[in-house]
Order: sequence, then C-alpha cells, then structure tokens
Amino acid sequence: MLDAETKRRIDTARDILVGKVPDPKSQVEQITFALIYKFMDDIDAISEELGGERDYFTGEFTRYSWARLMQPGLGGHEMFNTYDEAIRRMPENGGLPPLFRDIFSNAYLPYRDPETLRAFLKVIDGFTYDHSERLGDAFEYLLSVMDSQGDAGQFRTPRHIIDFIVSIVDPKKDDVILDPACGTAGFLISSYKHILAANTDADGNSTLTPDERKRLARNLLGYDISPDMVRLSLVNMYLHGLVDPHIYEYDTLTSEERWNEFADVILANPPFMSPKGGIRPHNRFSVQSRRSEVLFVDYMAEHLNAGGRAGIIVPEGIIFQRQNAHKQLRKKLLEESLVAVVSLPAGVFNPYSGVKTSILLLDKALARRTDRIAFFKVESDGFDLGAQRRPIEQNDLLRVRREIIAYLQLLREGDAADSTQPASASFVAESRAEYVTEDSRQGNGLTIEKERVAENEEYSLSGERYR
Repeated sequence: MLDAETKRRIDTARDILVGKVPDPKSQVEQITFALIYKFMDDIDAISEELGGERDYFTGEFTRYSWARLMQPGLGGHEMFNTYDEAIRRMPENGGLPPLFRDIFSNAYLPYRDPETLRAFLKVIDGFTYDHSERLGDAFEYLLSVMDSQGDAGQFRTPRHIIDFIVSIVDPKKDDVILDPACGTAGFLISSYKHILAANTDADGNSTLTPDERKRLARNLLGYDISPDMVRLSLVNMYLHGLVDPHIYEYDTLTSEERWNEFADVILANPPFMSPKGGIRPHNRFSVQSRRSEVLFVDYMAEHLNAGGRAGIIVPEGIIFQRQNAHKQLRKKLLEESLVAVVSLPAGVFNPYSGVKTSILLLDKALARRTDRIAFFKVESDGFDLGAQRRPIEQNDLLRVRREIIAYLQLLREGDAADSTQPASASFVAESRAEYVTEDSRQGNGLTIEKERVAENEEYSLSGERYR
C-alpha cells in the first residue's frame, strides 16, 4: 500500500527535476535509476547488519556505494561526477543481476547542474526500502503520474480500468497471458496480483506450489516497440516479485518472429494512432489495413488459443467506422470470438486525451455458445471527467462488473443463448433482452442477435444503435 510520505517524496523529486528534465518519461527514468541505486545499497547494508556480505557494491565498485555518495562534506562537483560515473558503469558491475545491468545500459545524467542533483539525491535518500514490494508500490505511483506519450497515440491505462478488465477476464494460474503492447506492464502485474489473490487461503497463505509459481512467472509475456517502455516494464515486474520477467522489445505489427506464439489470455490497450503514412505490416494479418488500432485487434484475435479470451481497450473507430478494414475486422470478431462490448465514458484518459473508448471482451469458447452480443455501458468510473479526474461518489464499475460476470457465467451454463427466456434467480432477462441483477435492479445490459448486428454488413458495435 502506497503511503503518503512515499507519494510526497516522489512528487518532490519530480518537481526538482522538471526544470532540467521537462520530458515526463525522462523524469521517470532518472527517478528509477536513483531508486534502484538506493535500493541496492539498502539491501547491502541490511546484509552487513545481519552478518552477511555485500552483493551489489563490492571490489572496485565499493566506492560507488550510496552511503559514500551521500557522506557529509562531499562537494557538489565531486558528488555529481561520482554519481554520473556510477550510473554509467553499472552495466560493468558483475555483482548486479543481469536485469539491473540492462536497466542501467545507456544511463546518463541529462543535465550538468550539481545543485539540482544534490537536491534530488537528498529526496531519494529519504526512501528506505528493505524489500522490493514497497519499492514496487512507489514505482507504480511514479508511473501513474507519468504523462502520455501522445505522439504515439499511447495513454497510460488508469489502474482501476486495468483491474476492472482483469477481474472480468479472470486469468488463471496456468494461463499464458500476453500483452502485445505492454507499455509499463500494468495489465501483466494486475493479472499476477489477481492470480495470487485467487490462490490465497483464508489465513492469507498462498496455495500455489513452487512449480506453479515458476510457471506463472514464465507465462506472463509482454511486447513493446519502445526500448524505454521495455526498461520500465522490466523494473515494474521485478519490483513486484517477478525476478526474471519476460518482456521483449518487439514490433508486434511489422515483425514476424513471434507470430506463431499464442496465448490463453490477451489483455491490452494498444496505441490508438498510426504514424504518418500508416503502418507497413507484413502480409500475415487477416485484415488488410495500415491503421495500428485495426492491426492490433486483428493480431490479438488471431493469437488466442482455442478457448482463449481477451480484454482490449479500443477507440470508437473500431466500434462503428465504415472503412472496409474496420467492417472486415468487426465481422471477424462477430463470427469468431466477441461476446460483449463495454462502453466507457469519454474522458477516462483525461488529462491526456478525451478520446471515447470501449472494451471488447473476447472468448472463443463462449462465442460459439450464443447467437447474441451483449452491450454494457459505464456512465461513471468513479472520477469526474475533468482534467484533474477527481474522485466522485458515482461509480458504475462494480455494478457493471457484476452484470458482465453474471452474463458470462450464464453462457458457461448454457442458459443465456436465448436471452428471451428467464435465465436464473440472480439474473433476469426481460422481453427486450435487457437484464438486471436482482440486488440492484439498475442493470443496463443489452443483448442483440448477431444477425441483427450483421445487417447491412456494417457490423456496428455501438450499443446505442440498438437501444
């Protein structure tokens, strides 16, 4: 759990850097380097206190220990030169795990002001972390305040939306879980936490065997085209207990090396925008397009195992645009894997973008068991839609989540294929195919026959069209 002091220190560190390092992603990198640097020295110090030996800063690298860096009387220029040299030489330090050496590859200070560095390191020095879980909480908060990568059409997915999707798709301990546009690995970490929680007994003890834990760690896979995002993902995964994370620098849309790798669960918020001139993909996609959002959804639908399921955030163009590629994609989804569409309010990605989005829920097994598509609508996600996204009382996520899970359970039981019939005591299907949960009677779900969605060959996935 993130404490207020940690949050305050991270905010202060960013405030110090902003004048010299205006790019938010670079701020995150600089804080990441310093946090891990300090973390490693803390672990060394604890080891010594317990009668053990230092692991990270030994031999010729002893002079770079954090404690020496922060010793009283060290001049500003000497501190600057020592720190600058230390982060540049981290990849040469054989005492560091390979992951940490990779993280520090190409590390450097993007400014030359000793006083800025001194003020920054003083803030970082206030962090005391004796295990990676607490540092993981700090790092997650740091990522949550990172601004958008707007030029690539990427916007960091809010944590509560990630958790909402993961709870519905419900990844299991033996599933291979993939995010082919993983960013900072939010979906993968949420899946990991979800599975750990599902395999914990009433006393708080894990029921996973050591072999199951190893398999779970191997089965969490992420791709990203950006080496910077891969680096942040690796750190994030490591700090959440995954010491050998499987995150790869990979162009999902133009590379073919991993085309034959499939997954049981795919979770993603792929880039919404395409570069000028469009993507130039290889010819293995089933839908011909140069739009990244079209190609990513096609890729994910194609790379689900038999019985696989997915939760994908998409812009509204995927839902109703009439270009041939968009219609071809919707036809494919309708016929093969789509079970539900969840409309999110415009502004979920504020302040980075006001783009309207929806969630596509795919399940290749359940899609074969019904001739209908379900539509759900989230009016409020618990935050206002202004630039600051302040918390408010109204929140539809829990109710909509209950409705979706109940609907999917009916499909598994074989009771929802004909939604004109009463489904169960806890889930009522009315004559116009609306359904509500008995405890709330506020459901706004709607099921529509696939034949009707396919009318006029537009395959519109807008629930408002059918209400």
